[in-house]
Amino acid sequence: MSQRNTDVTTQAIQEQACPIVEVLDHVAGKWSIGIIVAAADGPIRFTELERAVNGISRRMLTLTLRKLERDGLLVRTVYPTVPPKVEYSLTDMARELHASLLTLTSWAERHRGDIMAARAVYDQGHETEPAVAAT
Repeated sequence: MSQRNTDVTTQAIQEQACPIVEVLDHVAGKWSIGIIVAAADGPIRFTELERAVNGISRRMLTLTLRKLERDGLLVRTVYPTVPPKVEYSLTDMARELHASLLTLTSWAERHRGDIMAARAVYDQGHETEPAVAAT
């Protein structure tokens, strides 16, 4: 196979993988996960989300909500009241994602001790290695 054909094949694979990486970046971010978990019990208002997602700024919450809404994971409902009432709800797709997140967090809780132990063993074996300077 010529170099030219290899490049085309590699480029096609990267083009297909790019949206997958983008989607994973969106839904796996710390703020996205926190929002999805907070909204799992039903419609939730902006200020409730702000309190539920520890450490998030108003600006980051707004940007993440817009991104999740654009991706089809949240539905934003505005009620015509004074002041306007806005609620966010998970879509069916996001509820499916939430179930997967629960599985992942359950795995993390079960293996937290194992991971900490492996880190301690690794760190002990690598204490004496000199730091390698980046070139």
